[in-house]
Amino acid sequence: MTVLEDRIAMADVNTQRLDEWFERLERMPVPEGFRVEIVGGNVYMTPQRDTHWAIIFKLAMAVEARFGEDVKVFSDVRIDFPGHENGLCPDVAVLRASAEKDDEGHWRYEDVEFVFEVISEGTAANDYGPKKAAYATAEVPLYVIADPYQGRCYVYTDPKNGDYVTRTRVDFGDDIDLTGTVADLTVSTGAFPRDRSPLA
Repeated sequence: MTVLEDRIAMADVNTQRLDEWFERLERMPVPEGFRVEIVGGNVYMTPQRDTHWAIIFKLAMAVEARFGEDVKVFSDVRIDFPGHENGLCPDVAVLRASAEKDDEGHWRYEDVEFVFEVISEGTAANDYGPKKAAYATAEVPLYVIADPYQGRCYVYTDPKNGDYVTRTRVDFGDDIDLTGTVADLTVSTGAFPRDRSPLA
């Protein structure tokens, strides 16, 4: 088999396993208000905090204001990314206008134009670590983390070799200037709420 055939076969196996996992999880009594995703073969269930949702909502609204009501913007929708069993559910994912589901009814990571993640205390390490690596490996050109605990955002661009070459820090209160990127918008963070770490 060629390298490409190997990758396709591995992706098919991962998708089948993820389908099985998510089918099992859907039958479980997951409490309302919890989000579920699989990162590197591990299942994570986290409660949706009001701070978390407020930032997600503001980000999604900024995307819709810029691109119109027909923009393909999703929150907490499963998209399988490269790596071992990565059934990720980004807080905000924007897909290209031509994106369509595959034959199995899944959105394809190749159609993801940019992603926003809002940090949750229990899963912050995923957003800064394996999820960032998965997005970079998938060559998602823009990845933005909003961290209400630190009161700042990080903008990652230029994916290369499973990581992002460029990282820009933006403090809450300043605008996230994404003009000149695939997003081509500016996001105001002045109304982003902060959260106190439960460990503080």
